[in-house]
Amino acid sequence: MKSDALRGHLDALLLATLEGGQLHGYAIIDALQAHSGGVLDLPTGTVYPALRRLERAGCVCSEWSTVSGRERRTYRLTGVGQRVLAQERVAWREFTSAIEGVLHPSAS
Repeated sequence: MKSDALRGHLDALLLATLEGGQLHGYAIIDALQAHSGGVLDLPTGTVYPALRRLERAGCVCSEWSTVSGRERRTYRLTGVGQRVLAQERVAWREFTSAIEGVLHPSAS
């Protein structure tokens, strides 16, 4: 999927992925790919800057941990992030409903 198509939705996708628990960056990328049936194959150059932005906004927090013998930064959702994700889900439902109304108008 083209990265342009994700513009404006990446933060919600990352927050939703972290809703399941603490993950390191590559595990987030793998989870996005798995949950999307392979459609979302995002480069690290897209994901890591977004995670840093979400951390600065207080939506996620990170810490260093050892995973499989390697030091990795792991991320988890904060209370602020949970509230932002809930708002993003409402906005997504409103957006998709509006688009469906245009693409598939009901027969009159």
